[in-house]
Amino acid sequence: MSDPELVNEGGPVSSGLPELDYILAGGYAANRVHLVEGEPGAGKTTLGLQFLLEGKRKNERCLYITLSESRAELKHTASTHGWDLDGIEIFELVPPELSLDSEREQSIVYASDLELGETVQMVMDEVQRVAPARIVFDSLSEIRLLAQGPLRFRRQVLALKHYFAQRNCTVLFLDDLTQTHEDLSLHSLAHGVLRLDQIAIGYGAERRRLRIWKMRGRAFKGGYHDIAIRTGGMTIFPRLVAASHPEAGRPDLRAQSGIAELDDLVGGGLDYGTANLIVGPSGSGKSTLILQYLYAALKRGEKVLVVSFDETERVFMRRAIGLGMDLSDAIRDGLFTFRQVDPAELSPGELTALVREQVEGGTSIVCLDSLTGYQHAMTEEKYMLLQMHEIVTYLNQQGVLTFLILAQSGMVGQMQSPVDLTYLSDAVILLRFFEARGEIRRALSMLKKRTGAHESTIRELKIDGGGIRVGEKLDGFRGVLTGVPVFEGDAKLIEERRDQRG
Repeated sequence: MSDPELVNEGGPVSSGLPELDYILAGGYAANRVHLVEGEPGAGKTTLGLQFLLEGKRKNERCLYITLSESRAELKHTASTHGWDLDGIEIFELVPPELSLDSEREQSIVYASDLELGETVQMVMDEVQRVAPARIVFDSLSEIRLLAQGPLRFRRQVLALKHYFAQRNCTVLFLDDLTQTHEDLSLHSLAHGVLRLDQIAIGYGAERRRLRIWKMRGRAFKGGYHDIAIRTGGMTIFPRLVAASHPEAGRPDLRAQSGIAELDDLVGGGLDYGTANLIVGPSGSGKSTLILQYLYAALKRGEKVLVVSFDETERVFMRRAIGLGMDLSDAIRDGLFTFRQVDPAELSPGELTALVREQVEGGTSIVCLDSLTGYQHAMTEEKYMLLQMHEIVTYLNQQGVLTFLILAQSGMVGQMQSPVDLTYLSDAVILLRFFEARGEIRRALSMLKKRTGAHESTIRELKIDGGGIRVGEKLDGFRGVLTGVPVFEGDAKLIEERRDQRG
């Protein structure tokens, strides 16, 4: 039989963040040293405190060794998140000018008055006294300054590492990267290396992200993962990998709009587990067309999510009521969810987490309105395409009917799309304005459908207080693909057919 101590050695220790445990394939490694590095403000202290609070919750002895912040500063940081550090030992090594409390003078060791060896020995003595299972050491920068040379610094860190291993401690070394160049020698000493970044974009809130540089013996999730620090602590949004999620499709199911002419145009309905791109100029009826499908799904009792970058919930609801679609019952029953997002504030990882949460809660239809707005959340188009590929693939595997709305530049004339997502889409529906009888009207056609046959015709789209109406097939169009179709045929338009029937 195997020795239980050997089995637990290096085993997973929860970080206090379920998402980080997922990324690390279980958590930190037991009785090992981990390096958490990042520039000031990246979130190292918050990450370390959540690690110790998890140990406190499990009745483990925890120690925070601080050479850069005072006890009062740490407690204040914790209080802003609603945390209580009682039960966590705090050992501080701070300069005397940081403390004006005469009653505490004898309990503070002044790092500025000590040699490096004395400082390290004081840390070891405190570890022996507390006998902690979890340690956060903040920060290695102070040890580096006292060492005054890379060789001596490495030896002292190595001595601490071996000492902590003998005491069966799981340790986080924090490093603020204030040296002029990266000290990669620390990476070789640590069992795992986590890098926290804070990036200021041209406009909007700064973006934070995390990357696992190294974790020995673990199939961790690589790449950058978005993070956010708000009241309550750090939240991590793991990068979506569609291949990690098993398929759960809805075979041979189609969503119908409730309008016979529209369903005929798209070949009987739109298939679940497909991505459908709605393209057209501003005002051509893209969002309204999707609303017809959403309303029909809500009446069938399905759950729907709309993520809007372009309009507020109030405007969306007013538009729905104006079309004769009252969504209040669906909202009350928890079937309809509307999320208005600000591209300047929302990171791509947060959007992915929002979509996943809704899909795992039973949502069967997701609408992103619009990709033009979402593009502003991504600093580089090539990364947007990669992430959108993962989102679309994930939704398709989960059997979700996905609507992607893309506004083309201009209203008439030659149209251009800000990003080409047609290759990701299983179906493409094109909307255009056209001129007929001295009026501006709307045209609707389907350019592509991978999962079955569809009409290659053009139909008129009418939007008014009675909702959406789709006309019969129209022939005699000229210049459809130029962006300014002109109707010269003999087919009856919607108004003319209605007058004829009357």
